[in-house]
This record gives sequence, structure tokens and C-alpha cells, in this order.
Amino acid sequence: MATLSATEFSRAVTLLADQLGVQRLRDRLVRLNGLVTRRGAPSAGALADQLYMLTGGLRRQVAATFAFQAIWSETLNAKLGGEDGEKKLEQLAEAINACLDSREEILPDKAAELDAALSAYEQALAVAVGAEIARLDMLLKAVPAVAAKLRAA
Repeated sequence: MATLSATEFSRAVTLLADQLGVQRLRDRLVRLNGLVTRRGAPSAGALADQLYMLTGGLRRQVAATFAFQAIWSETLNAKLGGEDGEKKLEQLAEAINACLDSREEILPDKAAELDAALSAYEQALAVAVGAEIARLDMLLKAVPAVAAKLRAA
């Protein structure tokens, strides 16, 4: 899994806060033991900064990382429209994974196929959740080589 930059992470938290509300997002993080208090973070930016420090940009295996990932996944799954939407994305993800070797590096002869598979996956996800959330979700799930390709595009 690739890591998000501070800016990308802040944008992801802001998008969640826009959908759920800052206080409701904070409350859910507290319930999932990602945060210890409901006080503080009057804005999405402040909450993002706090979470980024706690999670190390999602690199640390701590409760705050698990809580963020759970809320992110729940929010996306609610928009995907159930099992059918998830299955379609799984098939598209398999096409992406077919372009990687066992070390999760891009196979040189599959670069064009990877571009097409990434584009198809992003378009399908963007229809359900929006372009910006789709891009961030792809970065969250991507192996480092694919994340670098996504950022370069």
C-alpha cells in the first residue's frame, strides 16, 4: 500500500468531513479508538493534521490508522451501491494486478495494459464516488510503483 502525502491525506480527511461533518467524523474516530477525546479540532484541517501526526501518514499500525481506514471504506462502500459495484471494481483491480510482478513492480511489457486498466478502474469508481475521492482511494490502495504512476499522470 502506498502512503499519502500530507496534502493528499489532508484532502481525504476534508472530503470525509464534508460528507459526515467535522464533529460527526471526530465522534466516529473516538468510537473506533482512533482519538481519545471529542474535544478539539474545530476544522477539518486541524483534524487532518492531528490524524496525520497520530498515524504517521497511515504508515503506523495504530488505532487511528485503522479507524481512518474503516471510516473511509464505509463511506466508499455506501456509495458503491452494494455488492454488484464492489464486484465490478474487483474485476477491474484484477486487471491492474495482472500487470504487476511478484515484487509488485510494473511489468515492462504490460505498461500500456496497466494504463488502460487504471483508467477503466478510475472511471468506474469516479461514477460512484466522484473523481477526487476516486483518485485518493486509488492512491490509498495502490502499491508504490502504481502510486508513482498515478501521481505522474
